[in-house]
Amino acid sequence: MHDTSPLGDPPCVCVRLVCVCVNPVLHFIFYQLSHFLYLCPFFCLSLHSHSFVPPLSGNAELVVSGRVGGSAELGCSLTAMSDGASSPNLFPLHVVEWVRLGYNVPILIKFGGYTPRVHPNYKGRVSLTQGASLLVDRLTLEDEGWFECRILLLDRATDEFRNGTWNFLSITAPPVFVKTPPTFVEVLLGESLTLSCSAHGNPKPTVSWRKDDNAVLNGTLSLSKVTRETAGMYKCHVSNSEGNLTHITQLQVKGPPVILISPEDTTMNMSQDAILQCQADAYPSNLTYEWWKEGQNVYHVESLKSRVKILVDGTLLIPGLIPEDSGNYTCVPTNGLLTPPSASAYLKVKHPARVVRMPRETYLPVGMGGTIICPVQAEPPMLFVNWTKDGDSLDLDQYPGWMVNSEGSVFIATANDDAVGMYTCTAYNSYGTMGQSEPTKVILEDPPSFRIFPRAEYLQEVGRELMIPCQAHGDPSPNITWSKVDSAPRSPFTVLLNGSLVLRPLSKDHQGAWECHATNRVATVSTGTMILVLGTSPHSVTAVSVDPGMNHANVSWEPGFDGGYTQKFTVWVKPTTRGKHEWASLPVPTSKSSLLVTGLQAATSYQFSVLPQNKLGSGPFSEIVTMRTLAAPTDPPTVLTTLAALPPPTSLSVNRTAVGVLLQWSPPSVQSPPITAFILQARQEKGDWVTLDGAVNLNLTEMIVQGLIRDSNYELRLLSRREKMISDPSESVTISTKGMEMYPAPHSLLAFVPEPLLAGVIGGVCFLFVAIILSLVTACVMSHRRERHRRKRRDGKVVSYQIINRLIGIYTFMFINVLSLFLSSHCLIVSFYLWHDVNCASSPNVSDIPSAFQKSPSPQ
Repeated sequence: MHDTSPLGDPPCVCVRLVCVCVNPVLHFIFYQLSHFLYLCPFFCLSLHSHSFVPPLSGNAELVVSGRVGGSAELGCSLTAMSDGASSPNLFPLHVVEWVRLGYNVPILIKFGGYTPRVHPNYKGRVSLTQGASLLVDRLTLEDEGWFECRILLLDRATDEFRNGTWNFLSITAPPVFVKTPPTFVEVLLGESLTLSCSAHGNPKPTVSWRKDDNAVLNGTLSLSKVTRETAGMYKCHVSNSEGNLTHITQLQVKGPPVILISPEDTTMNMSQDAILQCQADAYPSNLTYEWWKEGQNVYHVESLKSRVKILVDGTLLIPGLIPEDSGNYTCVPTNGLLTPPSASAYLKVKHPARVVRMPRETYLPVGMGGTIICPVQAEPPMLFVNWTKDGDSLDLDQYPGWMVNSEGSVFIATANDDAVGMYTCTAYNSYGTMGQSEPTKVILEDPPSFRIFPRAEYLQEVGRELMIPCQAHGDPSPNITWSKVDSAPRSPFTVLLNGSLVLRPLSKDHQGAWECHATNRVATVSTGTMILVLGTSPHSVTAVSVDPGMNHANVSWEPGFDGGYTQKFTVWVKPTTRGKHEWASLPVPTSKSSLLVTGLQAATSYQFSVLPQNKLGSGPFSEIVTMRTLAAPTDPPTVLTTLAALPPPTSLSVNRTAVGVLLQWSPPSVQSPPITAFILQARQEKGDWVTLDGAVNLNLTEMIVQGLIRDSNYELRLLSRREKMISDPSESVTISTKGMEMYPAPHSLLAFVPEPLLAGVIGGVCFLFVAIILSLVTACVMSHRRERHRRKRRDGKVVSYQIINRLIGIYTFMFINVLSLFLSSHCLIVSFYLWHDVNCASSPNVSDIPSAFQKSPSPQ
């Protein structure tokens, strides 16, 4: 049959080895031809190798170990020549063939003593030793695999191919890097980074990463966002049983500087030198430092640029401090990458108080409040300011409504001609003063006034145009501006040259109070208006309050503008610990602005919000109010067994005076709740205490005691009273009315009339008065009856009416008698009570106020 070598050699003609075995000489000829036809023997033998079983010493599988770069011997021995050889043993007549599993052709064939034929992959590395053993030099990992030795004995009469034992060649190798990262890597702060490291060897090596001797990851190192802490030395370490290797990568993170030493707040005295430190570190290290004062580079500040210095290490030096050097200083180190950091410090320069930039002229509005300012700069703070007017010290007591405020300026409540003049001020602090200010001339001028006022209220539909006029005049001509009270509107508005406010188009955001301001150098005057936008959803409610209970809460609010339509409200509530989507809504009855929320848990925090709605939609939610319900009581209620005692008045003293008995005392200290009144009590000759006055004014500290009987001995005392609570009595004082010329009782004209006579006179006068009235009434009635009777007779009336007239007269007379009897009895009763009061007024024994000896009433 025909075949072609895989290496591209010329085709060869192979003869079945059955014939070769019969004629060994022919086989030798074919082998000699293989010098020219290289792979024919390989191919021919391999085609028929399965037909022969070589005589081997054994057929057990063997494992041969070798190391990369070393040598390994695969054993294979020849069996002694059989006695049945068909030809004389002039030279070895056998073929040795080594086959590797997975190869299409043998890796080595040797015939007798001729040069062996070797596979190109093993050329120069394999040879036979000790007969048929295969020696492999310069081992590689690719050499690992299964090998078989095959021997063909050509001097045998039989067609037989003996197979040797399969040998497994195991190759061990220390790790060898296949892929490594660069030894030096730069990456920008915040970017991602991947460092790959791989190796091969046998056994398969393990790969690990270490950063500064600390294990980080195995295999590939990936960082999604590089930080400054990422920088360092990374080691890729690979190892197996045959050895280990390490690859080092230095990682540098490029980024803006990091401030190591920040400037600190500093306080210095004027004329000293100030040093503000600032040090930073960065990679790359091309650092430059900038210093800023109040947002301006120090080299651009007029008072600093000729004195300030920035040192190489970032330190700021300011020699010879002056008051203007006070302020906030910021250090900004930069290396040109990303956003540089900054650090600030405040420099405080202490100096005597001084006045800066005093205006040459100060304008005050006639009839309005105004201020003559004194712009003071002082560190430590100003203590006081002295003012002069027209060269003399300003005496504020001469000008009502003038005062020096906390800033040292003169405030004038109502400016008039008294304010005109030349003023200077001198400020002082604990360091003293730097002198008097420049003079300012106060000029009195009329303030701006409005010629056209806006209306108090404007209602307009949303989306339309609204123009509100506002014009003012003054000298100089005032500038007109508009502003929305409380908050600036998000929607645009325009102010025309004539001062009118134009809202085009009118939006819901425009609603609210607006003010028109007219301003010139003299003063600013304002006038206001209210804009109500119709046809919108309702506005947010305000003043939301929650009054908590144990299982309920009362929510109340102030409704906002309804947008021109009836609005209703919804209260939203949820426990504070719940999520944002777990609000519960509770409808509010129409026209109500409060709701009692029930079903709450005790001692639990809740959040509340109110949502207004009308036919056009919902308004904004109110602010969220957080409230905690009351906890359930755990302890039994405490029963008060005693009440806090009220203190009585002290230091009582009593004296006889020309107008009566004078009692004096000192009131007790202020109480909470306050005392409502004092009670005056007296007793005669160790008798019972009686109340003379149960409501003595709390503001009194002395009084004339009334109701005492002359020529008697009395004890007086006072008690404090708060509603129904009465204090313990004060210490008593004694007084004698013996020999007093005037009665210590209320003055009355009736006091000089004897009591029995006074009662009789009053009764008689009353009876006489009643009798006269009854007589007059009776005469009038009778006269009226006679006149009516005459008219009836004159008109021809029937006499039967006389009976009716008589009945009317009888009933009238009976009514008058009964009325007379009632009035007379009532007059007698009044006379009796008058007599009783006159005789009993000097010894009262009944009072509607509890005495000091009565038990105090319970709070219940």
